[in-house]
Amino acid sequence: MSEILAERVGSAGLITLNRPKALNALSLSMVRDLAKTLREWQDDPWIERVALRGTGKDGQPFGAFCAGGDIRWFHEAAHAGDTTLEDFFTDEYALNHLIHSYPKPYAVFLDGIVMGGGMGISGHGKHKVAQGMRIVTERTKMAMPETNIGLFPDVGGGYFLSRCPGFIGEYLALTGHLIRADDAIYAQLADVQVQSARLPAIWGHYIERGMSAFEGEGVQSEEPCVLEINRAAIDGFFGLPTVTEIVEALEADSSAWAEETAAMLRKRSPLMLHVTLEQLRRGRRMSLADDLRMERDIVRNCFQLRQGAESETVEGIRALVIDKDQQPNWNPARIEDVTPDMVADFFESPWSVDQHPLRAL
Repeated sequence: MSEILAERVGSAGLITLNRPKALNALSLSMVRDLAKTLREWQDDPWIERVALRGTGKDGQPFGAFCAGGDIRWFHEAAHAGDTTLEDFFTDEYALNHLIHSYPKPYAVFLDGIVMGGGMGISGHGKHKVAQGMRIVTERTKMAMPETNIGLFPDVGGGYFLSRCPGFIGEYLALTGHLIRADDAIYAQLADVQVQSARLPAIWGHYIERGMSAFEGEGVQSEEPCVLEINRAAIDGFFGLPTVTEIVEALEADSSAWAEETAAMLRKRSPLMLHVTLEQLRRGRRMSLADDLRMERDIVRNCFQLRQGAESETVEGIRALVIDKDQQPNWNPARIEDVTPDMVADFFESPWSVDQHPLRAL
């Protein structure tokens, strides 16, 4: 069974992620098939617009979008020394850039789970009505939870999270906090919310009418969203210069929100929290291409600075999804024990500029 279903209907190119048992987690073949299809369609004068959705657990369209990259395979490949792990990240980041700069309207239906690599193929923040639309529903569960597995919010996270209002991006990146539709729109990570029951009709209307399919659609919440309610606290704490200062300030605050947030950060990889904050602070000043090249350096170092089981990422995946003991052996174990030199190592590129695997972006 194909993991990517692509079809042409009239002047529309339609793609369905079709790996429901894995919540459409991206494999290397899926990344390559997506890129091949999108490149063909961008040069096809008969294709005027593109839409992307995921298959739900029940095998029906919608209900789940994409849970990210296949981290079980990451774990297996890292232990086996499988060099295609390198290919995965190179090809995935190139796909992220292709989608971000896609010349035709690109509507992405972010129903259900949208995490990690799923954010990377959602088109980042370039969507305007003339170019495309990021659609969320009451079932949307969106997050960049990579620090929980000893990784960092890649797939352009340094670019699109750093461009969220205020310091919401730092908050989402460091904590991995899961947000719903109204929060996604407030954070500028989505454009419009619709009822999930309306998705088949809207999909059909988009095929026939393009962007005008969204006219009159959209659910407006009358209550402020969670991010809006906590915005002042988020900006006050997560705008601080370092992770250590952020956590110390949170732990010195007696509010329930601060206590809960500090406890959440204490569970994440201390090393990757520091790397992630540096990633976003650098990414805020970068083009997407430069950010993706930086992230390609970082992710290689995640698996190569310490190899196999010694890798912070491999250990995080083990604890979360392999053994499921929820007891990662982070190294260093405390946020306060991470040194600037440890962080700097992740930003050292192993390639010269003319040899970088993403030099063509």
